Amino acid sequence: MTQKHYNVTGMSCGHCVASITEEVREVAGVSEVVVDLAANAVTVHGTGLDDERLRAAIVDAGYGIADPVTA
Repeated sequence: MTQKHYNVTGMSCGHCVASITEEVREVAGVSEVVVDLAANAVTVHGTGLDDERLRAAIVDAGYGIADPVTA
């Protein structure tokens, strides 16, 4: 299992967390999405994660990405 971390811009409430979680869960290989509103961070756990698709899911949810970091 791998994980990817993203610094997300534009999050401000629980609805933001739910929107991102819903969009990212739809990406193939995702097993868990952890959104930290206070840190403006999203961590995705899964197998065979596609960085481009994960980034697109966050953007499709209506948010920006700053300095994506893969661990």
